[in-house]
Amino acid sequence: MAEPKTTGSPTPDEPLLRATDLRVHLDTPRGLLKAVDGVSFSIERGETLGLVGESGSGKSMLVRSLMGICPSIADIHGSVRLDGRELVGVPRKEARTIWGNRIAMVFQDPMTSLNPVLRIDRQLTESMRLHLGMGKKEAGERAIELLTLVGIPEPVKRARQYPHQLSGGMRQRVTIAMALACDPDVLIADEATTALDVTVQRQILDLLQEIQAERGMGMILVSHDLGVVAGRTDQIAVMYAGRMVEHSPTADLFAHRRHRYTEALLGAVPRLDVPRDQRPRAIPGAPPDLVTLKSGCAFAARCTAADDLCREERPELGDELGAHRFACHHPVGEDVAAVEGVESGQPSLMKEATA
Repeated sequence: MAEPKTTGSPTPDEPLLRATDLRVHLDTPRGLLKAVDGVSFSIERGETLGLVGESGSGKSMLVRSLMGICPSIADIHGSVRLDGRELVGVPRKEARTIWGNRIAMVFQDPMTSLNPVLRIDRQLTESMRLHLGMGKKEAGERAIELLTLVGIPEPVKRARQYPHQLSGGMRQRVTIAMALACDPDVLIADEATTALDVTVQRQILDLLQEIQAERGMGMILVSHDLGVVAGRTDQIAVMYAGRMVEHSPTADLFAHRRHRYTEALLGAVPRLDVPRDQRPRAIPGAPPDLVTLKSGCAFAARCTAADDLCREERPELGDELGAHRFACHHPVGEDVAAVEGVESGQPSLMKEATA
């Protein structure tokens, strides 16, 4: 029988998941790469955090550090507490009792999560037999229930098939079923719908939202697209160059975004409520090289409002968790709240996402 779930020694006001000054540094042949540089946030049970930013901003390395599955050359500092239990520095043997059981992840490419030579039922039942102590028959029945839960047709038939016999959408549903198998407290979806077409993407996101509401899990939804997380999260953290540059309740961020990078990301989102000739605006330049990153604001080279202060002094995010925080010397003005499409503090982008 597997170990029962333990909660450490949480205080009454301890959130479900809290990361404090989390840093992930990699010693590469070119020099020290600060993939995650001093990130702090917290999530309550039943709450969803949207983690947004371009490729290379540090999103995936951040969520991998929460689970302790970073590359072997990664040096992790700071604190990650799950229900009061410290996860940073946990021995790998002990971490295996946490993976899937307390915290689980749905990866971007299901074929990297699924074993091509094992049938679906075998891959679903393995964690249940390990963590929950289920017998073969009980775990098999539970596997069929999970496949049904995630909307896979003919679950008994599909359970006996191999990953290559399923469509991309069904494979992603299987990985969600695997992540839910042991009823985790925290579910991380790392760009879980990026490779899927728009219709299937919507179905998967709706499914995650329904299951979260039913089970009361904490969830981290990772995406490069603010439109994806607009109507599906309680708070949003915008990542750039390994740092959190803006963090706010979702509605407040869309109505009163302050960081210039957040504004640029919003400008790059396709909108249905604007004329066709007003196409999404590409962000000029490219993300910085994290090995050779200099002092000052990392976004300065791509920002039209940058001046000497931005290039010389790095703006700080602030320490108060839960408030609208931003790290920008020249934040977007309050007039942003009055732009076309914002009604009663709810921008039309959020309305489109929830329609």
